[in-house]
Amino acid sequence: MSWLSDWWNGVELWITQLAFPFQFAIVIAVLLPVCAGLAWLIDRVVDFGASKVSPSRGEEVDCD
Repeated sequence: MSWLSDWWNGVELWITQLAFPFQFAIVIAVLLPVCAGLAWLIDRVVDFGASKVSPSRGEEVDCD
């Protein structure tokens, strides 16, 4: 795993040596898609879990 640590240290050093506007642009370009994908995944998991414990909107609930 030392290769991963070395690679990450190189990337981190490269980013910290850039001017702030470039750092900001790179962070947004990476974090925005990651956060959007994670939010989509959480939404799907919650929808799946909710469908297992509650009836769908179109289904009638039998309250005998």
